[in-house]
Amino acid sequence: MKKYSWILLFSLSMAWGQTDPQAAALLEKVAQKIEGYQTVSFDFSYALENIEEQIRQESSGKVWLEGNKYRLEFLGLIQLFDTEKLYTIVPENEEITISEPSEEEEGFNPSKLLYFYQEGYGYQMDIVQNVMGRKIQFIRLNPTEEDTDIDYLLLGIDVNSLDIYRLIEIGSNGTRTTLTLLEQSENQSFPPSTFVFNEADYPGYYID
Repeated sequence: MKKYSWILLFSLSMAWGQTDPQAAALLEKVAQKIEGYQTVSFDFSYALENIEEQIRQESSGKVWLEGNKYRLEFLGLIQLFDTEKLYTIVPENEEITISEPSEEEEGFNPSKLLYFYQEGYGYQMDIVQNVMGRKIQFIRLNPTEEDTDIDYLLLGIDVNSLDIYRLIEIGSNGTRTTLTLLEQSENQSFPPSTFVFNEADYPGYYID
């Protein structure tokens, strides 16, 4: 899905003194597998927790990806991106927003979850967990930028399937968010309408 400059990334991370070669090798294997995907879909769970503020929120969603196209169903919203326009559909309010985002303004592009770690992080091997018979190796990702509200990330990888299993973000304000990928499927055909916005499907909706 995306070509990566691993030599450059590895060299920069070594310069920062934050790279574990074993972690780099595992991430490279994951990236090579992702490059072979024509399509991918997955269900996911999402949890946000801040013990000090006594906040705990949980939700779930589903994503379909094909190249740069995506469909996201999350928090009662539907987002469609057809590589040119982003459609945000809010059934509860019967509203639709259509925009032409730049690469920086795409918001939550689910495809970034599969390769975000390529830039801006040094990485080290962390704990190993057994999750329902799956060996999950966590890699600690340390932001290389000073101006960030993230202390660090933990990326959990199934060492046998080389699938991303879980992403945990530890914020500088004590907030912990956990995204877990469930029921992933690759290289399956999607209906043509998956990434297509059809105004006729939403009669009476306000469109901005």
